[in-house]
Amino acid sequence: MTLRQLVGFHCRQQGTTLIEQIMVLAIVGILTGMAVPSLRKLLTQNQQQIAQSDVIATLQYARETALTTGKRTLLCPTRDGAHCSNELHWENGWLLFQNGDNQPEHGPLRVGRGYSGNLTVQGTAGRHLVRFLPDGSARGSNITLLFCQRGSTDHVLSVIVSSSGRIRSGRANAEQTESCVHQD
Repeated sequence: MTLRQLVGFHCRQQGTTLIEQIMVLAIVGILTGMAVPSLRKLLTQNQQQIAQSDVIATLQYARETALTTGKRTLLCPTRDGAHCSNELHWENGWLLFQNGDNQPEHGPLRVGRGYSGNLTVQGTAGRHLVRFLPDGSARGSNITLLFCQRGSTDHVLSVIVSSSGRIRSGRANAEQTESCVHQD
């Protein structure tokens, strides 16, 4: 007998085997694979909510500016950050300015950043800009901005500006959802 056996001291190796490590990695991989689609959907919804909040804040600022300065204030989509574009898509950014015509003459008061990725911000057909008059009303018919991911009918948001100048947000209805998701 050896001295270790007589004393009762047993030296066992501590640690994990290669098979145990591989099993842990497999379980982690499976759990990650299950979580990624949910996280992607959550991130997409968050991006849409941020874009919606940005536009609402800009619209409120535009209305407040018109009320406090007594000048017509306009908000329009842009591609280059300097001129209004004559299109329905706002995802590339927007301009806020005060002017007599439909383009900023002395530069915009604010420039909204665009959103990269698959986010679409689509305005109402026939409405390429929002005009707030000095009394706080928005000239013209109601305008609706829709926020969606291309090809996904989940979680489509809207912002509506009424002709009285009221700004409200919510979920898009079925017709608006189809319009935004399957746009040109």
